[in-house]
Amino acid sequence: MTKLNTCLLSIAVMLGALLILATPLRAQGVSGDVIKIGIMNDQNGPYADNCGPGSVAAARLAVSDFGGAVNGKKIELVVADDQNKPDIGVAVALRWLDNEGIDAIVGCSASSIALGVQDIMKARKKPYMLAGTAGSFFTNDKCSPMTTQWMVDTYAQPKATVKALLAQGVDTWFFLTVDYAFGKGWQADATNFIKAGGGKVVGSVLHPLNSSDFSSFLLTAQASGAKAIALANSGADFGNAIKQAQEFGLSTKQLLVPLGLMINQAHGIGLRDLQNVRLTTPFYWDLNPETRAFSKRFGEAFNGQILNEAKSATYSAITHYLKAVAATGTDDGDAVMKQMKNTPINDFEMKDVGIRADGQVMRPLYVARIKTPAESKYTYDYYEITGTIPAEEAWRPASESVCDLLKSQ
Repeated sequence: MTKLNTCLLSIAVMLGALLILATPLRAQGVSGDVIKIGIMNDQNGPYADNCGPGSVAAARLAVSDFGGAVNGKKIELVVADDQNKPDIGVAVALRWLDNEGIDAIVGCSASSIALGVQDIMKARKKPYMLAGTAGSFFTNDKCSPMTTQWMVDTYAQPKATVKALLAQGVDTWFFLTVDYAFGKGWQADATNFIKAGGGKVVGSVLHPLNSSDFSSFLLTAQASGAKAIALANSGADFGNAIKQAQEFGLSTKQLLVPLGLMINQAHGIGLRDLQNVRLTTPFYWDLNPETRAFSKRFGEAFNGQILNEAKSATYSAITHYLKAVAATGTDDGDAVMKQMKNTPINDFEMKDVGIRADGQVMRPLYVARIKTPAESKYTYDYYEITGTIPAEEAWRPASESVCDLLKSQ
């Protein structure tokens, strides 16, 4: 071997040694000596009651339960109102990442916003936890190694509802759908279940986000003669649609089927208009002593308000993320996501729940019936849980997914 080759070999060995030493150093420690988590959702608009300030309250409880720090590094929360506008949500995410040192984002944004934010988080290798965004494509064709789905999506939620109603002979359907990715995804997934079960979709209409007048849409739905009118919307839109449907008398001849109902909406609308409605939910505050105890804490921290599905998911997502940071000793996105997916979720609402490679939190779902006013015995006593759907039956099977992350398992 010549002196030159010997020298080059020595340099290569030295560089290799330096790279080996450098790799764990990059994956250790917390950038900026602070763990910063962004909470992004609608703070004042039609979806504010679903998440909004209540999700911030749940996030603060999670941070408090960690003592405000991880391994001696302070935890900070930063909050942004995305105003249900994709350009604003994307701009906020870029500002957070470029200028404010955000390590992770918990989103309860419209799917159209979340798609843009997800691309940024994937490129920057930062965890993005969905705790209220429902598009099923986030764990299917749009899956990302940095995204996890914590609540429920447009595949799982309508699946049980549609199957149950088809079994009862409700075989013709009409969709009243909010006009953006979330609503359209919900309608598409529900339509697949309807057709697979031998049912038929006889029509549909799209309505703008944050609509106040549903009269023309409801009259079209009424004229369709469909046995079921599926409401593929949420938030204030859902509440307005239900109340106006009752005024038109639609529920006397046609079944109103909510696909995006949360318990806070049930509270706002009232049991008189929603009694006996069937739904699928990932969480109910009155399920067991642990859920009741945490719901009491939440109510005390947030003006006595009810703990809904998205706010409980926010707490769980942040808690699991912080546990991963504590275990790895770093806020490095790749290291934290690997730890999150390799560690079962255990908290007040989930026990030994895993996260699949596509980011799906494999939690069970619950089938519920909304009680009549006479059946409700105390504050927020709204649901009768009539069954449990195991995770492997609730979520999209890996065999049906086109997510590349599942192929690498």
